Amino acid sequence: MDLVALLRELAIVAAAGVVAAVFMAWIRLPAVAGFLFAGALVGPHALGLVDDPKTISTLAEVGVVLLLFTIGLEFSLTRFARIWNMVVVGGGLQVGLTTLAVLGVCLALGYNASQGVFVGFVLAQSSTSIVLQNLSRRREVDAPHGRFIVGAQIFQDLCVVPMMLVIPLLAGLGGEGSFALDLGIALGKAALMVAAVVLLSRLIVPPIFRRVDAARSRESFLMAVLVTCIGTAYLTSLAGLSLALGAFLAGLVIAGSPFGQRAMTDVLPLRDLFASLFFLSLGMYFDIRAFVDHPIAVALVFVGILGGKGLIAALAAMAMRFPARVATIGGIGMAQFSEMGFVLATLPQASGIVSADVLRVIFAAGILTMFVTPLTMAFAPSFTAGAALLRPLERLLGARGIAQQTERDESVADHVIIAGYGLAGRMLANALKSCGLPYLILELNAETVKMARELREPAYYADITNDETLQHAHITKARALVIMINDPDAVRRAISNAKRLSPDLPVYVRAHYLSEQLQLNGAGAHDIVVEELEAGIELMARVLRDSGVARNVITDRVKEARLETQPSARKETLPRRKLKNVAELDELKIESCLIREGHFAVGKSTAGINLRKETGATLAALRRNGALVEQPDIRAPFVPGDVLYLVGSKESVNAAMTFLEKGELREETAVMKRVPEREDPPRSDMVHVLPDKPE
Repeated sequence: MDLVALLRELAIVAAAGVVAAVFMAWIRLPAVAGFLFAGALVGPHALGLVDDPKTISTLAEVGVVLLLFTIGLEFSLTRFARIWNMVVVGGGLQVGLTTLAVLGVCLALGYNASQGVFVGFVLAQSSTSIVLQNLSRRREVDAPHGRFIVGAQIFQDLCVVPMMLVIPLLAGLGGEGSFALDLGIALGKAALMVAAVVLLSRLIVPPIFRRVDAARSRESFLMAVLVTCIGTAYLTSLAGLSLALGAFLAGLVIAGSPFGQRAMTDVLPLRDLFASLFFLSLGMYFDIRAFVDHPIAVALVFVGILGGKGLIAALAAMAMRFPARVATIGGIGMAQFSEMGFVLATLPQASGIVSADVLRVIFAAGILTMFVTPLTMAFAPSFTAGAALLRPLERLLGARGIAQQTERDESVADHVIIAGYGLAGRMLANALKSCGLPYLILELNAETVKMARELREPAYYADITNDETLQHAHITKARALVIMINDPDAVRRAISNAKRLSPDLPVYVRAHYLSEQLQLNGAGAHDIVVEELEAGIELMARVLRDSGVARNVITDRVKEARLETQPSARKETLPRRKLKNVAELDELKIESCLIREGHFAVGKSTAGINLRKETGATLAALRRNGALVEQPDIRAPFVPGDVLYLVGSKESVNAAMTFLEKGELREETAVMKRVPEREDPPRSDMVHVLPDKPE
């Protein structure tokens, strides 16, 4: 293909992608779904505006390389340690059970084991881009189902590397040689590459990047990042491993150096550009003829991915002791085809494992699941049928820890039910404990519950949206329910169920956005604290304070903001400004002066020496015997060891320190005193100094 034709096809693909992405934003769906649709529309199986997608696919492969590179950059041992059980147990069960289930189906249909394992690898992956975008947009990354999905997808990302090593062996499984031996050789190569990565990240890469960074050239730094990425990928290909694996290892190389965060920032725009081309090219593989030639097969694969894969993911979440509702939402969130599944299916080493017709069916059904995922995830919180089906298993696995209460908590009454034990939940629990008020804590993070129980807190693993949970928490005897969880749909369901069981119970809710307030009020919330509003008002007040706006004016602005949004019973409070931060008084200085034996001021008082009249400085406070005296007596004599705090201009303070020490004024101060001053009437805010009575 010549350059003109390439530019024409790139322009067509890019224009289609922009239009589709804008349309998806308008209907509040992820841009990825638009890229898939645009690629399918302009591809060779629809309008045919792009006759040969191979060139676009080549650019998309660069996107895959950069995608794996950024996954390596983002891989954090700290992040892994925080949710390791979600990653290892939840992700391991999801990937393992999905692969085994697909293998069983393939064997029943007459395919061999290597084909079944290969298809299992391809379908076990879920779309990180689509799912995480939805979770982030809905602010559910830290919700229970969000933690499960993120943990499982980290495991999937880690599984891509060994899967890439196994797939070439699956292609030659029926040939000569031992599969175990070949697998051992492949893993040995990978181990050597990892060892090389550690060596590079510790010894070689940091000094090179320090030299590049010293040049103060963003272009040079970005080029060094790309050289590391592409060069490592090329070296791994020479060792018989995949380019994507090399890109992942390159990301680990830079992530292990001090320049990981900057590399991520610089490479993200390139990654997003090429990843967009990747999804556009993936859409081009959507072949409408697959529906015509194999309609039943496409429908069965589509239902199998949505239903079967979703059920397996939900069972994995149940095994992690998540309640049925959370497991259902997590399962639906992971029930789609993945960009990494496409990468595995199109590896050059994978050619020949399954026929092109099988891949056409998988791609057609898989791309459809990716397109409908935003819709299914939006519908998931309302899908109560799945939770009802899993409820017996929930009881079997003992996920409802609230049913096994201590003797003390079984008889609790007039208590506060705290749903969610994050920072805000801990603050509330500590306050209630200090006031002698009883409370129960309900939380869906098993590790958090374990930590709280070790601190002898009345914490239980339970789903606040479940009627049985509320009954076990003695909701009819409670004085209040406080909900502080990161799942808006669960909040609304919890309020509705709580008000149905105990209509007069006040329900306090923490919400993220002001737009949620109307729905929560309609559900029956007694009081709502909106993070968006409270943070905005606090920032507004602090900016006005540090800008020198008067305190009463700030109070008026806060009242206006609350009248326009949401009133609050809490009195307006604002930290007082420190004198050093008051720009209007920047000319005033505060200095301390220690009175020693032999100083002029020893035995004399402020009024006796006319300190302010003689120097212009004011005695604001003094420290005597370690105690601060905020309003010193102007008639009390100074003693050695007193520390005086003087306020005034730089010249006045310096003059006062000399005067206190020697009893004489500096020349410039004496000159200033000789300049006649205009007699002003005394002001009410001035400090009046009375002279000592004559002896």
